[in-house]
Amino acid sequence: MITQEILTQLTERLRNEQKLLEEELSKLGARNPANPSDWVPAKPEGEEFGADKNDNADIIEEMHENNATLNELEGRLNNVLRALDKIAAGTYGICEVSGEEIELERLEANPAARTSIAHMSEEQALP
Repeated sequence: MITQEILTQLTERLRNEQKLLEEELSKLGARNPANPSDWVPAKPEGEEFGADKNDNADIIEEMHENNATLNELEGRLNNVLRALDKIAAGTYGICEVSGEEIELERLEANPAARTSIAHMSEEQALP
């Protein structure tokens, strides 16, 4: 059972993680102006596209490499934001697969967990 004290601690951890993830994301990309919840890769700081095709290719390659990390961080941020929304709605700690309570030890290990231990393998497939 999640007490108010534990919920407060988990909320604080989620907010701290949100801040760290947003800082990391801003180093690798920028918010998509058409969809502010989406992040897109940005040019490395100090790099500019120019006439040299090789230099441009290097910039594009680095942006492409950063995109995988960006996607992973963005997915994690979305899970953190989803957890914070659930806390606000009073639905936090409920497995999205079974509808049962998520084990406290799972939430303490991963406050943004969307499933119980029994359904961990299905979490990646959730929308």
